[in-house]
Amino acid sequence: MGHLVNALHQSSIRSLPLLGRGKVRDMYAVGGDKLLIVATDRISAFDVILDDPIPGKGQVLTALTDFWLEKLAHVMPNHSTGIDPQSVVATDERDQVIGRAVVVKRLKPILVEAVARGYLIGSGWKDYQDTGAICGIKLPAGLKQAAQLPEPIFTPAAKAEMGAHDENVDFDHVVREVGQEMAEHIRTVTLKLYAEAAAFARTKGIMIADTKFEFGLSDDGTLHLMDEVLTPDSSRFWPADEYREGISPPSFDKQFVRDWLETQPWGKTPPAPRLPAEVLERTAAKYREALDRLTA
Repeated sequence: MGHLVNALHQSSIRSLPLLGRGKVRDMYAVGGDKLLIVATDRISAFDVILDDPIPGKGQVLTALTDFWLEKLAHVMPNHSTGIDPQSVVATDERDQVIGRAVVVKRLKPILVEAVARGYLIGSGWKDYQDTGAICGIKLPAGLKQAAQLPEPIFTPAAKAEMGAHDENVDFDHVVREVGQEMAEHIRTVTLKLYAEAAAFARTKGIMIADTKFEFGLSDDGTLHLMDEVLTPDSSRFWPADEYREGISPPSFDKQFVRDWLETQPWGKTPPAPRLPAEVLERTAAKYREALDRLTA
């Protein structure tokens, strides 16, 4: 993976209409029924997009998502089209899409974050400490931070506006959004995708503490898996050999970035402090290690 040197902070494809830019991904229209999604090397922390990209991160996210989509294709349909992204852009734009872009079906997004949790960490741990429950699901008393849950749980979140935190919601919220039948279908596939992925990752020495999936509907109403899947940005990956209860285990993601930013005097609003080269390099290496371990 040594060739991933040039970082891409923002794509500039002019041969296709730009539909929007997320924290990490830039989206372009390909005809009326497909999208080109470019995974840049942007990184956000505390909901602020940083000025310094992580070199090669977009390629890692793209390769991991492709890997998981193929591995989990038997569970449900997904957004893949198999079309080479280089074939839909102008010749002089190809270097922006190689290894970091996908051409996908244009789906109608379900406006609920589908989160599966196998361990008690993050916002789930906070909610549990306050109420003994997560998203309305009552849990046994006396669990420690990072404890494995009796069984994985579906803990949806309402999608927040850009720059705000997603908010944990209960299952009834999902029913109100999409109806009882679709809500149950989303819960079932979320837990099935998570269970299969977690079991596989465990054989590679990685624990998936939790993950969020994005779903969308095709014109005929079929639920599809879309966006990024089981990456360090959408999941908490822990090295199994460093896991124990009662701590927040180290994760394969932007932990170095967050930890360094926590030592800086800033109010967690833009602009963020510029990251030192060492933090960028260590973070890039962590992302690559996750990919290498899982796909080796």
